[in-house]
Amino acid sequence: MPSGIVALLDDISVIARAAAASVDDIGVAAGKAGSKAAGVVIDDAAVTPSYVTGLTPDRELPIIAKIAKGSLINKLLILLPGALLLSEFLPWAIIPILMLGGLFLSYEGAEKVMEKLGGERHGKTLEDPIEDPVEFERERTQGAIRTDMILSAEIMAITLSEVADESLLVRAGVLATVGILITVVVYGAVALIVKMDDIGLHLAEKPSAGAQKTGRALLHAMPRLLTMLSVVGTVAMLWVGGGIILHGLEELGMGTITHLAHDVQHWVEHATGALGGVLGWLSYAIQSAILGLILGAIVALLLHNVLHFGEKKEIEAEA
Repeated sequence: MPSGIVALLDDISVIARAAAASVDDIGVAAGKAGSKAAGVVIDDAAVTPSYVTGLTPDRELPIIAKIAKGSLINKLLILLPGALLLSEFLPWAIIPILMLGGLFLSYEGAEKVMEKLGGERHGKTLEDPIEDPVEFERERTQGAIRTDMILSAEIMAITLSEVADESLLVRAGVLATVGILITVVVYGAVALIVKMDDIGLHLAEKPSAGAQKTGRALLHAMPRLLTMLSVVGTVAMLWVGGGIILHGLEELGMGTITHLAHDVQHWVEHATGALGGVLGWLSYAIQSAILGLILGAIVALLLHNVLHFGEKKEIEAEA
């Protein structure tokens, strides 16, 4: 009997060590995968505040909470099982799917650039009048969750590509960890951003001169912050989208453009001395963004000028 207990305890210790090793593997892999998905996270944080623009202040946080809940459902209940099934039965499809997501991000970014440069808008904009606040809120929330689904799919695909060689348990743990952490970080940051003006107004009404100065600074900074986030979000779309396509081409054995981009990166690293690492990375990011802009613009022109995608919705909205 004692030997049986000893054996049982020994088995438990082995299982515990294996579990601890898995947790450690999940933590390391999640950190690595999360850093790879950073560009999409930036874009997610930059895009989301626009979905509460036009709503009354008392509805901003509830709407963000609804979008965050939808984001968790997207990641944990839809995308995570799908990603695990994909990695188990169709691992070869991960790269093509990732590239399609990169192309979509490039299209989104390029369309924003084209609209800023004077191109036609497609669909409703923030300047359109709000006729039914309840319906507007519902549509805005659903639109945000749909957009989140695409960005979340990209995050999960990037994460999966980084842990494709790990065990099923580690893959599941990493996907869940990255999904939850990114959702908390993104929507926590979004909630803070959209409430910055309210915080500033509250501080500006305080009797303390220091609080008033801080409040006024926040109020003045808010428009600039939203503008900066819009620019950063667009650049992130192009950079991440183009980078994913470059990586995918290399993985599929069509890496001529990718190798050229790496050659430019290495040249910059060697030519700039101490700053070589940063400037080399920046040069590759710029090349990725340029490729994303070119491919995205081609897709946008094909969709809107050849296939006339989006025109029907716009006509219906104006009717």
